[in-house]
Amino acid sequence: MPENTVAPAYGRFSRRLQAVLLDSIIFLLLMAVALSVATAMQSDNVGRILGFTFIAILMLYEPLLVPLTGGTIGHYLCNLRVVDDRTRGNIGFLKAVARGLIKSLLGIYSFITMGTTLRHQALHDVLTHSTVQIRSLDHAKTYHYIGERTLSAAQRTRRVTIIILYLIAFYLLVGAATAFSLSTGCLTKRACSSADSLWAFVIAAVWMSLSAYCIIYGWRGKLYGCRVRPRPRQISPDTPS
Repeated sequence: MPENTVAPAYGRFSRRLQAVLLDSIIFLLLMAVALSVATAMQSDNVGRILGFTFIAILMLYEPLLVPLTGGTIGHYLCNLRVVDDRTRGNIGFLKAVARGLIKSLLGIYSFITMGTTLRHQALHDVLTHSTVQIRSLDHAKTYHYIGERTLSAAQRTRRVTIIILYLIAFYLLVGAATAFSLSTGCLTKRACSSADSLWAFVIAAVWMSLSAYCIIYGWRGKLYGCRVRPRPRQISPDTPS
């Protein structure tokens, strides 16, 4: 079967996470080699050159490989390819720069929207009009990819509305928990103790986790108020009761 000619097969989150981890391992190995060479040479000039070289590779790694080959080494090893939604080919250099910058700034949080978008796009994909698809279906397992979601306009409106209401409720609950649990000095004078700072971090982490859960599962129709109703079973006349 030719690559992605029938219907796009989008890489699952687990597959894309593997690609990110592989690229991270490559960077760590390069850093270890650069540090080993700099230590062995015992030269400030060599260390400086290696440092600038490593930074250049780090900055140009994705912006160059994605437009030229359709993905990074991690993408290639995971049988993935970054596709421009408008041209169906590789994205351009400027798009690759913007995409890599957004992904670097947001980190793992950029992938939250994969649970809400119809084509399983992370935020850096949405903003650059790109998708991550399977490079070759012949070498892919069924659990490596997923098809496009289908959702009517009415369903989208309802789910977005319910998600917003949940987010507002979570925000109010977090605000109340913060007001009643932190000390007066921390709230008014920003004089927070270590316990206050730790508790504020816990509250923020819980709030972000609940918000992510709400967005993902709300869009999938698994929150109360926008749950997907099972389709009624069609019973033929010959089916025994």
